[in-house]
Amino acid sequence: MLVIRTARMADLNPLYDLISSSTYGLTTLKITRDQLEERLEESQFSFRRKPKKPVGQPYVFVMEDLDRGHVVGTCSIYSKVGGFEPLYAYRLERVVRESQQLRTSREFEVLHLVKEHDGPTEIGSLFLHPDYRGGGHGRLLSLSRFLFIGSFPDRFDTQVIAEMRGRVNADGQSPFWEAIGRHFFDIDFPKAEMATTVSKGFIADLMPVHPIYVALLPESAQQAIGCVHEQTEPALAMLQKEGFQRRELVDIFDGGPVVHCDAQRIRVVRQSELGLVKEIRDEVQGPPRLVSNLLEEEFRCVLGPVAVDSNESKDGLVRDIVLSRVTAMGLGVKLNDQVRFANVQP
Repeated sequence: MLVIRTARMADLNPLYDLISSSTYGLTTLKITRDQLEERLEESQFSFRRKPKKPVGQPYVFVMEDLDRGHVVGTCSIYSKVGGFEPLYAYRLERVVRESQQLRTSREFEVLHLVKEHDGPTEIGSLFLHPDYRGGGHGRLLSLSRFLFIGSFPDRFDTQVIAEMRGRVNADGQSPFWEAIGRHFFDIDFPKAEMATTVSKGFIADLMPVHPIYVALLPESAQQAIGCVHEQTEPALAMLQKEGFQRRELVDIFDGGPVVHCDAQRIRVVRQSELGLVKEIRDEVQGPPRLVSNLLEEEFRCVLGPVAVDSNESKDGLVRDIVLSRVTAMGLGVKLNDQVRFANVQP
């Protein structure tokens, strides 16, 4: 059985081994063991405390194969981007220039560097072991975050974004970076990617502040703007089905798109329901659903059958449900505990 749960300090070594095999373009996973240890410490603190508002707390989750006892995936939520380290991106705008003398007008695409100090919540750092890709495992890992957001909305901003990985080849070459970034930093894409995990100060120091006309870029760079890595296409399609839409923002390094959605309009958040566990059986007839407990420090989410009572409870908010014994054990819940559940597919 696969369970997504709160990451612990004991996960440090297996989690570092897992993310060490991640490929170029997954910037938030290109970190050292010490940086991962610090992130896990911050995450543990974030899960334990009751924040008054989101200020950038990281929430790190892992997917564990309970049968093998192996960590096979990870994902994160960053409660707010910006603050001390702003969110940098290019805004893609269209401008029209006219010439009365030539009696003509032209429309141009222009990249403007923007930085947000008071930004939205960001989901990211999703990575799954190659042996577990396919079969809906990536969807389970990704959507589990939305059950957490739905259960604890005060921890997050009203807007959620995701920066999608852009076009980067197996050797770490990005056509967008080669056309812009390299001219100002004179380093390879992988080195720039690593540098952002330490500090983003160099971006403000060296990145051009004036508009960049897309027409002046090489064709390969123009085609990369707003496009995702081939391995990221399923993730983008899934988020779009959940209600995420493209913004006119792209990553400053690889040109990948930024998608966004109102937190409460995300399909899983909007359609999820609270259930009261009234019965636990060896077997349950019902469609497999995303199910999570309501424990902040020991959050757990699984995919399991849920039998839902057709009648709502007296308060009209919590429905009586039946869980299988395996599902209940995976969630760490017992009779009369509350859970949150949602359909896997829209």
